[in-house]
Amino acid sequence: MGVKDKLPINDVRVPGCCSQRWILAYVGFFGFAVFNSLRVNLSVAVVCMVKTPKIDFDAIKGLKNYTNGTVLPKGFDLNCIKEEEEASHSSDRAELEWDVATKELILASFYYGYIITQIPGGWLAHRFGGKRVLFISIFASSVLTLLVPLCSRTSVYLLFALRVCIGLFSAMTFPAMHDMWGQWAPPLERSKLTALCYAGATFGNVLTFSTSGVLCAYGFDSGWGSIFYITGSLGIIWTGLWLLFVANNPASHPRITAAEKFYIIDSISHGKKNTYTIVPWLSIIKSPCLFACLTAHVCNNWTNATLLTNIPTFMKDVLHFDIKSNGVLSAVPYICQFLSGILSGQFADFLRSRKYLSTTATRKTFQTCSFMGAATCLIGTGFCACDHRTLAVILLSLAMTFMGLGRAGYMVNHVDFAPAYAGVLFGITNTSAALTGMTAPLLVGYLTPNASASEWRNVFYVCAGFDVVGTIIFAVFASGELQEWAKLTDNVKLEAHSNDCCDENVTEPNYARAINNISKEADTSSSERKHKYIESVDYGQSGSVKSEQLSDGGNSHVNYGCEDDNTLHCRL
Repeated sequence: MGVKDKLPINDVRVPGCCSQRWILAYVGFFGFAVFNSLRVNLSVAVVCMVKTPKIDFDAIKGLKNYTNGTVLPKGFDLNCIKEEEEASHSSDRAELEWDVATKELILASFYYGYIITQIPGGWLAHRFGGKRVLFISIFASSVLTLLVPLCSRTSVYLLFALRVCIGLFSAMTFPAMHDMWGQWAPPLERSKLTALCYAGATFGNVLTFSTSGVLCAYGFDSGWGSIFYITGSLGIIWTGLWLLFVANNPASHPRITAAEKFYIIDSISHGKKNTYTIVPWLSIIKSPCLFACLTAHVCNNWTNATLLTNIPTFMKDVLHFDIKSNGVLSAVPYICQFLSGILSGQFADFLRSRKYLSTTATRKTFQTCSFMGAATCLIGTGFCACDHRTLAVILLSLAMTFMGLGRAGYMVNHVDFAPAYAGVLFGITNTSAALTGMTAPLLVGYLTPNASASEWRNVFYVCAGFDVVGTIIFAVFASGELQEWAKLTDNVKLEAHSNDCCDENVTEPNYARAINNISKEADTSSSERKHKYIESVDYGQSGSVKSEQLSDGGNSHVNYGCEDDNTLHCRL
């Protein structure tokens, strides 16, 4: 008679919102907020860093009888004289004299480093653990950000090199976090956990854009210098929290409960493998799923890089908002993206857990809506000038709302079809996507020499074109199913439990029952060690499932190993 025949069968409650996997999402959220603040702070600061030509508005206000012979400043709109005058004060505290080409080159410099360490970052996280890699990434980027004001005033070449170095370190953040989610996120919680975590990047945009305009006007060190000192300091503070609250995987976390540890490792198909495995590079390169994710990632990032680096410039040059309004209004589209990103993750997992849509159908549906909705709104934005600037902000906000749906599309898809190698896969796709950060700002500078509304229309046409291509490729080749080459052959594949962001009973029809019982602590004297037991689980297989004692204390280690094809041996 097996152990399961001796013991009563009870459901075990697995922690929800206050569990360690959700704490990882919360800490990761603020980490990616810091990450994006370090990346985009220059996009707003450059508006008040760089001097613009002085304009005699008194003379221009008399040009109602405008003739072709009248010379106006480049890009000046006679229909928006008042708005032009307000926007001209954005550079009152500016110190630097850069032309358009230099400015766009500096904005793109981050991505020259960002493209290099994506794949190495994923491999390092797979080899040594994402916690260590992500700590080094954010800490180094934060320290270097503190040097931006000094380098800006010293040499444009020194600033270029510094931003390249920041990009080198920052590139490892997403691959490292994806590698961790491959070990922490149960399949039916992947969308909402990753959506919340990565929504921090959008929140970082909101925070940086909304505060940088005020700092430009009223901050210390000429205003714009304070932007870099504050964002760099926040990054250093966050790294301390990261070290305190996070572990590489459930098995090594000192404060995780036995129930949650078992639930996570048990539900992830590769969960019983906690050691480094050889990456199947050839199978990865030949995978249609990777091609779909890579294409969607590139197309998404083209639009994202274009808007992320140039929304403040568009707000100033075309819509003619002053610097304080510019910063706040530049943040509005990202507030919308932040909310849609979180909600899309929750809704996607709801559809999958209720079996309304398969994982593949869910990913394709959300990504199609994301791309096509954004493309439509961006085309409309291209036809808005300063006399319709409220409509322009609304359309940009709607475009970013649709972009947020991609959090439940391509963004989490790597973890669906190859969770064991998610960090490496994200490094590969984000390497290609990082090229857009280098080229998109340069193309914007080429397409908008006069900074006119008609020139910016072409910029939005290009973004829409990328979105359409991404829709087609992802709809044809994407898959949400675990790929054969991604299965670890020494593991037993288990089905996932559905679990909302709250405590609930863990039950699954594929199991005979979930976990039989975690017994109460033995009532012994203080000199004796207390013990807990994790009882057997019948997975409907012919073999037996053994259980062993597990010592009471947060530092117990989980080691899953298969004694044979049908037997799962668990020691906690």
